[in-house]
Amino acid sequence: MGTEELRSNGTGAGANQGSEGAIVLPWPPSINHYWKRSKNGMMHISVEGVAFREAVHWQVLQQCPLKSLQGDLSVDIEAFMPDRRRRDLDNILKALLDAITHAGVWMDDSQIVDLRIRKAKTIGGMVKVKISQS
Repeated sequence: MGTEELRSNGTGAGANQGSEGAIVLPWPPSINHYWKRSKNGMMHISVEGVAFREAVHWQVLQQCPLKSLQGDLSVDIEAFMPDRRRRDLDNILKALLDAITHAGVWMDDSQIVDLRIRKAKTIGGMVKVKISQS
């Protein structure tokens, strides 16, 4: 099977920023802000996390209204930090991958067999996600 990349459809934020082949998404909340514990001890997605999932859903609809990808996937993430503060890249992965799953881009993030993330050299408060079938 050849590689088929999830591509922007020429509309939305991806088209405006020259990100052919990538979905441009807002900056995710860190894992520390994505989950909250309720008074009875149960974990749930925070208000900030729910808002992020909804924002990702709408960006996916605008940029690449495709049905869910199936099979093994490779994901390449370029993270444009919102400011110059030090951040751990691994703190954004859970919220980001869960939101993409929720948006219906793939069936489940367990399909990812190759995952790469790197910091961009410029700031911008967004992430560019390139997905291809392995």
